[in-house]
Amino acid sequence: MRRSVLTSAVITVAVVAVGAVSAGAVSAGAAPQAAVPSAATSKTLIFDVVFSPFTLIAANNVRNPHSPVALGDEVVFHDQLFSRGQHVGDDAGSCVVVALPQILNNCSAMFRVPGGNITAQFTAIPGPAPKDVALTGGTGTYRNIGGDGTLVEFGNGTGRLTLHVLSLVPRGGGA
Repeated sequence: MRRSVLTSAVITVAVVAVGAVSAGAVSAGAAPQAAVPSAATSKTLIFDVVFSPFTLIAANNVRNPHSPVALGDEVVFHDQLFSRGQHVGDDAGSCVVVALPQILNNCSAMFRVPGGNITAQFTAIPGPAPKDVALTGGTGTYRNIGGDGTLVEFGNGTGRLTLHVLSLVPRGGGA
């Protein structure tokens, strides 16, 4: 009798396991398949930048008298973007000081350019080192984008912004 109870338990577990695997296969087969995306397109946007004056907001009341900045302080900016000598847009953003003594900033920005807005995030340290920019989305023409870029400061209040915009294709034909 004990053997038949054990055998019944093993058979029950086996039946449940087979049923679960079968149900998973059926539900996977019944799930709507994502539409095959068409090839994504990319383009490179290059802007000459005229930087706004440096604006530091002292947000942290606990200050080191020997340091011009403290953790949590913010730098805000509103720069002008040019292409072939013509004003074509601007950017707006802010950076939060996240590390000292070598100042490290966590920054977000929005570039207002013909066709819509492009949003971005990047880290920055003071000085001319190129800043790698991650494109995180946008509006209008740039609604379904990603990509990356580089911001180079020339040290005279100007610089160059290069954005490699990848137009992503929505999958599944959904909204």
